[in-house]
Amino acid sequence: MMSPDALPALIGQSPEFLALLDRVSLVAPVDRPALIIGERGTGKELIGARLHFLSSRWSQDYVKVNCAALSEDLLESELFGHEAGAFTGAKGRHAGRFERADGGTLFLDEIANASLRVQEKILRVVEYGEFERIGGEKTLHTDVRILGATNADLPALAEQGKFRADLLDRLAFEVINLPPLRVRWEDIPILAQHFAQNMAKELGQARFAGFGMSAMRALMEHHWPGNVREMKNAVERAVTRSSARQSEGPIEEIVLNPFARSWADYVTPALVEPKAEAQTKALPEARPDRPFAAQTKAFERTLIIEALKAHAWHQGRAAKALSLTYDQMRHYRHKHGIKRPAA
Repeated sequence: MMSPDALPALIGQSPEFLALLDRVSLVAPVDRPALIIGERGTGKELIGARLHFLSSRWSQDYVKVNCAALSEDLLESELFGHEAGAFTGAKGRHAGRFERADGGTLFLDEIANASLRVQEKILRVVEYGEFERIGGEKTLHTDVRILGATNADLPALAEQGKFRADLLDRLAFEVINLPPLRVRWEDIPILAQHFAQNMAKELGQARFAGFGMSAMRALMEHHWPGNVREMKNAVERAVTRSSARQSEGPIEEIVLNPFARSWADYVTPALVEPKAEAQTKALPEARPDRPFAAQTKAFERTLIIEALKAHAWHQGRAAKALSLTYDQMRHYRHKHGIKRPAA
């Protein structure tokens, strides 16, 4: 059984991240199913573990299974168990995850990949706490809290008949949506420093020299489709390469795409179509002689102002464009004293 002390720390201070932690603290004590929805790399498994260890079941088993990693038959056997001789190769009785999680929590990762047949059996456990092993006739009872995690649009799958609507209704007692890293940009410097320091320690370095402005700018401007997991890899890769070069100064280069080729694809220049020039507003110039906090604050202010200008100072549309809530947009305008210019 995993110990609460073994859980990786959840790090951040952005409004979105703090709101997530508050939501988890409210949901955890309620002994009902929950769904954790988020893009890849946003930490769905970490949130699942936090829900378990903040609940009354914290001293019982926290059992995990990845529904995408097993075929339909193997997943059914892994979840519900089987009797000896139930199928070819079943030489003995096998206790499934529902049995092993009795009294605790079962985390079903990638639950959208479970077949409709398996979903039907999960639904019976949710409703009645009952199931049978494959090849068995005895009805078994279990007391399990189910946490489902996915990056799929479950309501859309239910409308298409690819996910049972009745199971979705029961699992969605609470739904926790995890914010992607691109809307938690205040957390990027904090996470980068954390991952870099840990990697430097793993490499036996006495200290981590920090990030140069060009490296931090690259981290702040990247879209991070792989979210925190992708960022962790990028930072650890940068620290490792810096260590291999025996560099003692701050990291100045971040390789965001490890698949990029140094020679690129050669194309005859005369055949290259000119690219349309990007129409994006330049960020505030990076200055190595000014504090990092002051420069990131300036970037934040510029970002809010440009979004408001682009949407004719319509606060709601500007907030939506930046993936902010209306209240968050109001917070940032007040924080930076941003007022609409007089006509």
